Amino acid sequence: MGKIMEVTNLVKNYGDFTAVKGISFDIEEGEIFSLLGPNGAGKTTTISVASTLLKPTSGEVRIGGFSITKAPMEIRKLIGVVPQELAIYEDLTARENLVFWGKLYDLDGKALKERISEVLEQIGLSERADSRVKTYSGGMKRRVNIGVGLLHKPKLLFMDEPTVGIDPQSRRSILDSVMNLNKQGMTVLYTTHYMEEAQELSDRVGIMDHGELIALGTQRELA
Repeated sequence: MGKIMEVTNLVKNYGDFTAVKGISFDIEEGEIFSLLGPNGAGKTTTISVASTLLKPTSGEVRIGGFSITKAPMEIRKLIGVVPQELAIYEDLTARENLVFWGKLYDLDGKALKERISEVLEQIGLSERADSRVKTYSGGMKRRVNIGVGLLHKPKLLFMDEPTVGIDPQSRRSILDSVMNLNKQGMTVLYTTHYMEEAQELSDRVGIMDHGELIALGTQRELA
């Protein structure tokens, strides 16, 4: 396989505050890599920089061999992003949300229709696809959010705290979805502040605190 993502001495400042303090790690193609840490540890900032939403203060991130600063458009083709905040429209159905976002990815016609059917099956919402999202449970809304990130068949999926604020049953469904996606070949960068999620999902874990990567390895190495 090989490395799909390489982070080298990444620093991100907000004025006088340093949110990410020179961290380095890589992600192997086909693995689930979790960033574990409390709120404010720098996990979301790391994903925001890696997904080209924010520019790094210094350091480098490469995805699929491309630099985030030199080839951001190429990187956006390779990644899917499932943000912590829901990026969906509650007055639309799940299918309508996927049509809207699919067109932004330049998908259309028969190809988009077929891809939406595939994604709805992947996220377990085929039977409720034509109900308005505002009628969904919190966990179902989270699954639509995941579906948006999957539409363009990314090589690497960023998932930022996808189980925050949902009930245990919905949380179980999300974790099962992540593992199923990985079995299908998806590489995942997953952030969480729940130790048990990182333990269940991850091939390797990076532990962040106050912007620093304080530990990195397999669960056996970190035990």
